[in-house]
Amino acid sequence: MKVAVLDINGKDTGRKVELSKDVFAIEPNNHAVYLDVKQYLANQRQGTHKAKERAEIAGSTRKIKKQKGTGTARAGSIKSGVFKGGGRMFGPRPRNYGFKLNKNLKRLARKSALTIKANEKAITVLEDLNFETPKTKEFKAVLKALSLDDKKSLFVLGASNNNVYLSSRNLQGHEVVNSSELSTYKIVNANQVVLFESSLEGIETNLSK
Repeated sequence: MKVAVLDINGKDTGRKVELSKDVFAIEPNNHAVYLDVKQYLANQRQGTHKAKERAEIAGSTRKIKKQKGTGTARAGSIKSGVFKGGGRMFGPRPRNYGFKLNKNLKRLARKSALTIKANEKAITVLEDLNFETPKTKEFKAVLKALSLDDKKSLFVLGASNNNVYLSSRNLQGHEVVNSSELSTYKIVNANQVVLFESSLEGIETNLSK
């Protein structure tokens, strides 16, 4: 699968790169994508929710009325969940929502997500760029040239580039990551995936194992 390489002005450079069929043209596994996205979102949860149960409520332990003869239901503790001010029954407790997925499944999910984007013509290959200093204005100019200023986009670098990263950090809906930080959620969440030329080798090496 050949894709044209664009410059920072959105113009065709006349060069084309070959995208690996083992990464960008497999049979997508939707369930693997679902599981990987589910794990990513589960890991974002703090899980610090907590409600007091009857044993944790401050209050008297006196039996509030006699057992029999009142004509109403028997009751022992004022801290019971059936009374106002009592503990919560079966309330939330702190927990970890994370779960394990095999490496091969996560690798399959990322390849499936990239294949889906390739089938949707939602992958752009851009020649490598660098800013002398972090400038949001310069990054916005690149977005405008690629007609991405009103779309969610994911830019994938071959190696860490602090100036490009800092230039994009203040723009909502646009994210810059290294090829080693690529996740299924980030691929699926973006309307357009922009791969820098230098990132292709790293992506194909990581996912072709």
